[in-house]
Amino acid sequence: MKQNRLGKTDLMVSELCLGTMTFGTQTSEADAHHQMETALDGGINVLDAAEMYPVNPISKETMGRTEEILGNWFAKTGRRNDWIVATKHSGAGMKHARDGAPISSDTIPSAVEGSLKRLKTDHIDLYQLHWPNRGSYMFRQNWTFDPSSQDRAATLQNMADVLGALGREIEKGRIRHIGLSNESAWGTTMWLRVAEAMAGPRMESIQNEYSLMCRMADTDLAEMMVNEQVSLLPFSPLATGFLTGKYRDGAIPEGSRMAINTDLGGRKTDRAFDAVEAYASVAKEAGLDLPLMALAWSARRPFVASSIFGATTTEQLRYLLKAADVALNDDVISALDETHKQHPMPF
Repeated sequence: MKQNRLGKTDLMVSELCLGTMTFGTQTSEADAHHQMETALDGGINVLDAAEMYPVNPISKETMGRTEEILGNWFAKTGRRNDWIVATKHSGAGMKHARDGAPISSDTIPSAVEGSLKRLKTDHIDLYQLHWPNRGSYMFRQNWTFDPSSQDRAATLQNMADVLGALGREIEKGRIRHIGLSNESAWGTTMWLRVAEAMAGPRMESIQNEYSLMCRMADTDLAEMMVNEQVSLLPFSPLATGFLTGKYRDGAIPEGSRMAINTDLGGRKTDRAFDAVEAYASVAKEAGLDLPLMALAWSARRPFVASSIFGATTTEQLRYLLKAADVALNDDVISALDETHKQHPMPF
């Protein structure tokens, strides 16, 4: 499987990343461990977790369970170093972690310690901030996003304090590199500027939603990432299952995400179903499978290091691994761009 450099680091990550947010709810521990082995056999070397996982649903009782499942596999197999491990620090509004406290220099040491204990490891390769304290336009909040009440000075001071705390964790060897999630072009640029001013650690990656059906990263964020060498780690490259085609013709498979979260976090719209049909037509015309085409497209974008996808079952994982061998020619790329023009931001 093709590998890409993560930001300016020495880490080379596979173009596909194993997402683990269902480990502990929809995916049992036994199948999660089987998925980890299958992914490694398929050439994947990076997995993504978070202290708040699993989801579907998120609950206080299950928070941290995903990291525990990963840690149990590391302890059982002794193969921790076969993986580049990424996880996330929950932030403002994520009520099950520290009662929704914002990310600060005070929260970082204990959050890192908790993840290390659950993961049964002595270091985290990529430690990400799950959500900006000031808020985000991700998860359909772009329709009403209003930054006019933000306090610039307070934001920059918090960035400096947080980078100081992260730098101390790096010095201790408990984390290797740092990244962001659900961030904007301005926010990422400020993180980089503050890091440079204080000679602190730099943010190497951004984990934002990105797919054929959600291309907000294609303009300002893309320009920043390319010029500053910050890598995108797209989540939901299959648009929460829409681009697998499993919800076509009104189908809602038992155990699927739509069966659990009926509106898919606001993504379930008539326009979304129309867009799926249009992308399915492109795939059919090119002789490609829709989900493999969508996943390959996400993974090959010039600013992407590794595209994060999840699979409820090992069988689904084996199928999606085939995306690594899918080639998209110029005609297909042009057809996908034209379809995007006809169906922009369908949710």
